[in-house]
Amino acid sequence: MRVGLTGSIATGKSTVANMFRELGAHVIDSDEISHTALKKTQKTHKQIVEVFGESILDENGDIDRKKLGAIVFNDKQKLTLLESIIHPYVQQKRKEIEESILKKEKNAVIIYDVPLLFEKHLESSFDKTIVVYAKKEIQIERLMKRQNLTYDEALKLINLQMDIEEKKQKADFVIDNSYSLENTKKQVVRLFEKIKLMSYI
Repeated sequence: MRVGLTGSIATGKSTVANMFRELGAHVIDSDEISHTALKKTQKTHKQIVEVFGESILDENGDIDRKKLGAIVFNDKQKLTLLESIIHPYVQQKRKEIEESILKKEKNAVIIYDVPLLFEKHLESSFDKTIVVYAKKEIQIERLMKRQNLTYDEALKLINLQMDIEEKKQKADFVIDNSYSLENTKKQVVRLFEKIKLMSYI
């Protein structure tokens, strides 16, 4: 059972992913895989340096994520170019991890933590999708506290992403993380049981 897990900034996606992990789901973090694509040991490292130049390297010859981020953040074309190098790598690694899990556990529940699942139209890659939801006011509150931002700064960050209400409509399942962690945990346990049953059908 391949399940795509997504959310928005400050909705608590990582918290929910950890809850699923504790219950026995296999969690694959797409951001984590993307970061390994930048390592010197990977072919993708060489490709990225060829495209973006050596100015993105630090003194050890490693790709400086901040420097690379500054280049692609305001340039859609360059971001697309970077994604065209990293995406095939992520897909390949994901496949390898998935195969090794399924060899050991035929009916495994595999949760893919994918921040831009709906933005990148990746729904068809998964059997089901889950959105970790929190009301916008709660997102703002959490961001202000977590990153020491003003209300307007937090709102600006949130508005850079697809609206959480829209994501909620697109998902097969919603975990509402607007309340206590205990409440969220109960929802995760119920949903995990449901997904486990589906994996046997």
